Amino acid sequence: MAGVEGFVRERFAPLRAQLEQNLDQGRDLGASVAVVHHGELVCDLWGGYRDVERTRAWDRDTIVNVWSTTKTMTFVVILMLVDQGLLDVNERVAHYWPEFAASGKDDVEVRHVLAHSSGLSGWQIPLTPETLADWQYCVDALAAQEPWWTDRTRPGYHALTQGYLLGEIVRRVTGESFAAFFHREVAQVLDADFRVGLRDEDDARVAPVTSRTDLGLDALERDSIAYRTLTSPSLDALYPNQRWWRAAEIPAANGHGNARSVAIIQQIIANRGEANGHRFFSSATADRVFEVQSCGLDYVLGVDLNFGLGYGLASATIPLGPRSAFWGGYGGSVIVTDQDLELSVAYMMNKMEVGLIGDLRGMEFITTAVMAALS
Repeated sequence: MAGVEGFVRERFAPLRAQLEQNLDQGRDLGASVAVVHHGELVCDLWGGYRDVERTRAWDRDTIVNVWSTTKTMTFVVILMLVDQGLLDVNERVAHYWPEFAASGKDDVEVRHVLAHSSGLSGWQIPLTPETLADWQYCVDALAAQEPWWTDRTRPGYHALTQGYLLGEIVRRVTGESFAAFFHREVAQVLDADFRVGLRDEDDARVAPVTSRTDLGLDALERDSIAYRTLTSPSLDALYPNQRWWRAAEIPAANGHGNARSVAIIQQIIANRGEANGHRFFSSATADRVFEVQSCGLDYVLGVDLNFGLGYGLASATIPLGPRSAFWGGYGGSVIVTDQDLELSVAYMMNKMEVGLIGDLRGMEFITTAVMAALS
């Protein structure tokens, strides 16, 4: 058996036992867990296998598709641009992207896209999955589309579209793609092993995702917002194992990294704009994460959620601390940050379970890490 490797400070030692147990019981095939506390990497663990045949161990530099945990990287970039005065979240999207005003969307603001309330949770026109690799086609279609609802206070999870919408805003403001800006201004600065749009040479390090998961589409009304969102296009859980997916720029879903890289980057939120001695944005800008932009029963996910500037916030559904921000990915990955505790906790894995925004495995690691930080 491929055991658990890496290091963990004594205070957070229960995380090692928890990962070992998950691997022993088959809850995980391969996974990594990382914690940054008060700006220090205090836990960096990995273990298990990259493949279902259990022939290749998950090692320190193994990376995996983290699905919607990728979205948190777009939020960091947006906050950076806000702090630089290049972007105003209360401004209309059409101010930066004039074509977006078509079909009754002139009132949609940047904050609505961040809070999943723009009404563009899916594409109206049929898309083949491979079309997701055609950036211009995807953003042009969204710019031309009518919103599916108009209540800008109510969320409807923008499972894939959020990345294209925010990414195009970034491109209009900076003149370069989200992936290029993020890599240069965030990942490289922190020496964090995370990419949106994977290079060919990195394929050998990837742990392919395993298991097909049922999203429960058969139980949805065919004309519902949820059904239209999750079938435009329909996603096979194993698409990340194909080169076209890995190479594309899908800022809401195809980021590749590990728990270490995610926790290191997202400590920017926990530390109110700073990480590893580099200030990415002011404390005041970091505080804006917690301004609730949309709330209530999500049209797509079917649960009560609170959204700030991108991140999910504490709610009856997600009982976190008052200064906690989080998001998770299809199949189980999750990142939680807490400003009061100056804590960021990440869990990334390759065995997918049911859940669009994480599952119990990740939340168990979060709970253990929070208890350790409080002790």
